[in-house]
Amino acid sequence: MVTLVLEMKVEIYYESKSGNGRIAMTKLGEVLSARGATVGVHHVSEAKPKELPQADLYVFSSPTRIGKPIGSMRRFAKKAKLPSGAKYAVVATYMEAQPDKKTGQMPTAEETAKYRRNIQMMDERLSGKGTKVADLSLMVKGMKGPLEDGWEAKLAAFADRLMGKA
Repeated sequence: MVTLVLEMKVEIYYESKSGNGRIAMTKLGEVLSARGATVGVHHVSEAKPKELPQADLYVFSSPTRIGKPIGSMRRFAKKAKLPSGAKYAVVATYMEAQPDKKTGQMPTAEETAKYRRNIQMMDERLSGKGTKVADLSLMVKGMKGPLEDGWEAKLAAFADRLMGKA
């Protein structure tokens, strides 16, 4: 009896201003490759959104700027042409909540939520272009990082979910 093993192809598109997104998406590519996937990792400036290669899964990752995906990723996602039946996932990096400089108080859940709409806005731009299978939020300590403690374990669990759903 012959068993065929079909290899999964994943294309990752990211934007990164401080390097945290690049670090996380490069690591995601490595983890998915170690699990048997063929992976392409691309900065959005190196890709043409209307000419994306055929893949089993597309991953879009963006830092958050004033509560939404950074402009270049918003434009990329809006123009992205995914093949019929495509599946996608979204990754957002958010700055950890910081205490108010004057009062020392942490922001409320409502205040924090208005600065964490990245995934929702990416979904709006990608809806109708494919089927979302997962999303992931990664926190960044301070304005430029580093990534939160335990981010690699979160990324590995995310990769496991992707491999099971693509």
